[in-house]
Amino acid sequence: MQEHAFARRTFLKQTGIGLAAPFLAQLSDARQAFADELAITPAATSAALRDSYTLDPGITYLNHASIGTIPRPVQEAQQRYLSLCETNPWLHMWGGAWEEPREQVRRKAAALLGCDVAAVSLTHNTTETFNLLAHGLPLGGGDEVVMSSLNHAGASICWEHLAGVRGFRVRRFDFPLDQVPRLGRDDVLNLHDEHLSPRTRVLVFPHVDNIVGLRHPVRELAALARAKGVRYVAVDAAQTVGMIPVNVAAMGVDVYATSPHKWLQSPKGLGLAYLRRELHDELRPMWVSWGQKRWQGTVRVFEDYGTRNLAGVLALGDAIDFQNKLGAGVKQAHHRRLWEHTRAAVASDPRLLWRSPESWELGAALYAVEVRGEKSRPLFELLFREHGFVVRPFSTQKIETLRLSPNAANTTEEIDRLLSVLNGSQ
Repeated sequence: MQEHAFARRTFLKQTGIGLAAPFLAQLSDARQAFADELAITPAATSAALRDSYTLDPGITYLNHASIGTIPRPVQEAQQRYLSLCETNPWLHMWGGAWEEPREQVRRKAAALLGCDVAAVSLTHNTTETFNLLAHGLPLGGGDEVVMSSLNHAGASICWEHLAGVRGFRVRRFDFPLDQVPRLGRDDVLNLHDEHLSPRTRVLVFPHVDNIVGLRHPVRELAALARAKGVRYVAVDAAQTVGMIPVNVAAMGVDVYATSPHKWLQSPKGLGLAYLRRELHDELRPMWVSWGQKRWQGTVRVFEDYGTRNLAGVLALGDAIDFQNKLGAGVKQAHHRRLWEHTRAAVASDPRLLWRSPESWELGAALYAVEVRGEKSRPLFELLFREHGFVVRPFSTQKIETLRLSPNAANTTEEIDRLLSVLNGSQ
C-alpha cells in the first residue's frame, strides 16, 4: 500500500510539471534504439536495402504510388513508442512529455520541404489539406476553382462537394492523357493557361499525377497563375515528397500537401502540408478543438489535436531520417535509372506502349505501360495471382495501362521480369 501511495505521489509531481525526466529518458532510449538500427542501414538503393523491409518474399512490390512500405527500423520504432505510450497513456498523450519531440518532427519536415517550420502542418493525408482549403478559403459567388482531369480525387471531390454550398464554381478541363508522351513543358503551361479566366481564384494541380507520372512545372505554373490574377495556388504533392528533392519556398505556391505513407515510407494515417504564412489569416480552420485560443496565430490551428496517434507522428520523424540516410540525390538517380531502363525496354518491344512523359524533366518514379489490345484489369489480376507482382491498373481516357511505381529497394531485374510476363500475356 505504501508503495502504491508513493507511486501516486510521484506521478502527481511529475505530471504537475508536464515533462517528467524519467519518461523523457525512456523515450530517449527508444529513439536511441532507432538511431542504432539506422546506423547499420545501407546508405544505398536497390537490392542492398531488401532486408530493411518486411515484405512478403512471394511478392514484387511496384505500387509505392498507392501506398508505400515502411522500413523495418521505422516499424520497430513506432512499436516502441506505442508500447511506451501504453505504460501511461494519459501522460504520454496529454501530459506534455511528447510535445517537444513532436515539434522536432515538424522541424525535420520543414527541412525536408525546404520551408519555414511555422508553415508546416502535421495532417492525416493530402485529402485532409484540400478539404481544409475547400471549406476555409474565402471563396464565394463568381469565384472559380480550376483543375485538370489529371487531379486525384482527393484533391478534387471536396471542391465539387462544396461548390453548391459556398457558391463558387469548379471548372475541370480534360487533360489529353493519350498525348502525354508527346507533350513538353510549354504544352503543359499552355493547357493550363487556356483555362484560366479573370474569375479564377484557385488553381489546383498535382506536382506529379498518379496515373502516368507527369511532373508539372510547378514554379512556372505558379508564376503563370499569379500573372493572370489567380489568388491561391494549391499543389497535390502526394507523389513527390520523398521521391524527388523539393524546395517549396522557391516554388511560389500557397499550399503544398503530401501523404508521407507513399514515398517517405512513413506509418499510415499521416500527412504533411506547407501552408504559406500569409495564408493563415485568410483560411478558416476546418475543425476546432480545445487549443484554438492557445494556438492562435500558429499553423497548429489547422491541426486536429485532439487525440492523435503520437507514436505514429514520432515515427514520421524517423521515416524522414531513414530517407535522409539514403539521400535525396541518390534516390533520384536510382529512380531515373529505373525509369530510363523501363522506357528503353518498352520501346524495344512492339507489344508494349509507353504512356508516360518521354523526358525525365517531366517524368517521375511512376510510369504507365500498356499492352496493345489488352485490358488492364485482367492483366493486373494475372500479374498478382500468377506471378506476385503488385502494380496499379488504370482504364481511363482512351488508355489501358499498368502503372509501375518502384522505390529504392527495387531493381531493373524486377522490371525485366514483369515486362517479360507482359510480353507473353496472350
